Amino acid sequence: MLEEGFPCSADPDAKVLILGSMPGRKSLDEQQYYAHPRNAFWPIMASLFRFSADIGYDEKLGILRNNGIALWDVARQCIRPGSLDAAIRLPSVITNDFTAFFDTHPQIRAVCFNGRKAADLYQRRVIPELTLNQTQLPLYPLPSTSPAHAAISFDNKLAQWRTILDIL
Repeated sequence: MLEEGFPCSADPDAKVLILGSMPGRKSLDEQQYYAHPRNAFWPIMASLFRFSADIGYDEKLGILRNNGIALWDVARQCIRPGSLDAAIRLPSVITNDFTAFFDTHPQIRAVCFNGRKAADLYQRRVIPELTLNQTQLPLYPLPSTSPAHAAISFDNKLAQWRTILDIL
């Protein structure tokens, strides 16, 4: 079944773009980024930006936007049985319009990836479509916050995700 991703959450003056590959099943069902209760994304963001991970979803998005963070996914649509990135059927991937995004968000300083699959999709499918200036943005592959990637501890993930604060 063809899955449809979410719109970007970003203010016009965003400085860092965080990209996932495509929302997982729980996120699609809840219509919220990183909705799986064992996904470390929101606890990591709560630690970095000093808020409670238990606050409402819209408030979480607002805090990220207020701190210069844009949140999106590389894929706008794809076929993926289940939630694992490995199950994404690559020929089915339709990417989001990053040329338009960067044109309307000129303050973006860097792109951070939530996991290797997002970084790979971006490098293979998005970079060839970008303008020269847009390809010059620094890229930061960060460890996946997915519960499927439990080999890396929360503290180790958090330490690597602190890169965002250095960029801001």
